[in-house]
Amino acid sequence: MNHYNHHEKYMRHALIQAHKAGSLGECPVGCVIVCDGKIIARAHNLRETGQDATLHAEMIAIRKACRKLGSWRLQDCDLYVTLEPCPMCAGAIIQSRIRHVYFGAADPKAGAVVSKDHLFEKAHNHTVGVTPGILEQPCGDILSDFFRLLREEKRSNPGSTK
Repeated sequence: MNHYNHHEKYMRHALIQAHKAGSLGECPVGCVIVCDGKIIARAHNLRETGQDATLHAEMIAIRKACRKLGSWRLQDCDLYVTLEPCPMCAGAIIQSRIRHVYFGAADPKAGAVVSKDHLFEKAHNHTVGVTPGILEQPCGDILSDFFRLLREEKRSNPGSTK
């Protein structure tokens, strides 16, 4: 398996998580954390379900990985996420010492890695590698479809709070 297919394999696992989020009515973002070639944490957004603004896929996956490894330091781990991390998640990635982030779709509104802010490029106590665009099309499509359906629902149900 070539190097790029290796990353696509893990991103496909993140996409499975994104589909799970979407099936719950959550923004369809999925994440996996890989250490020594094995997925040690899988997560998807649960913000609506848990009514907790911090329940982003990356935050949940980082918590799971820390518990699995018994350490808050994830310096030998890579994170794969379907959408570019927001400022909160980018901060948690830096603080947990994740080695490298691979993401699918860029987030022009809230992306904190390459789109709006460049948090991984700023001087911090840890430098995180980043590779954008892994399975960019399917990662972007699941989000586009979700928000298109949400807009259609709002048009046909104007009093809806969703």
